[in-house]
Amino acid sequence: MRTGARRLAVVPLSALVLLAGCGGGDGEEAASSSSPAATSTAAPTTTPTTTATAGADGSGDDVDADAPPDAAPFPADTDPDTADAVAGAGPTVVTGVRIGSQDGVGRVVFDVAGTATPGWDVQYTDTVTQEGTGQVVSVPGQVFLRVLLTGVTNPYEAPGVTETTSGNYLTEAGPVAGVYYDSTFEGQAVAYVGVDAERPFRVFALSNPTRVVVDVQG
Repeated sequence: MRTGARRLAVVPLSALVLLAGCGGGDGEEAASSSSPAATSTAAPTTTPTTTATAGADGSGDDVDADAPPDAAPFPADTDPDTADAVAGAGPTVVTGVRIGSQDGVGRVVFDVAGTATPGWDVQYTDTVTQEGTGQVVSVPGQVFLRVLLTGVTNPYEAPGVTETTSGNYLTEAGPVAGVYYDSTFEGQAVAYVGVDAERPFRVFALSNPTRVVVDVQG
């Protein structure tokens, strides 16, 4: 099992669905191994799935700056990647999902409000199900990375911050076929990354503003 440890800079994020501009600021820190900078891609679009009828369309910002300069290599395995949450100020709400790629590496960025860093448990799974209901959701891809973010504020506890829309965020970004963002349930936000095959991946957090990044090796 791979684990990550983080340090935080203190700048909150106010990005909305898919439009969060998350360029790396001064003092950005990686929580785990990082990836090469990703080039911008066409905006992910959200389409309904068998269980999600709401979605958001729009232009996503590029993800060039969503990696620290001291990029480390991918791990040699596909083991789960976990890390503990780190406390900070303000509500911890996922406000955006962005997808990009460079040189075949797929990148998914979860923009997070507040200065706290969510913990995570990311691992491969064969099925995609909604939290709370257990209903199966249709997501592009052959296998799926389940991204569980912990230490997240329940939306009803943060009325001034808008959680990103539940549904499919579809784009082609290297091996990533699309992302399904479920919702926050009992302090945990869940998303699924559809991948063309089981590939090595890495997860790290960035601050100023807060982001959790999942890279999939091409």
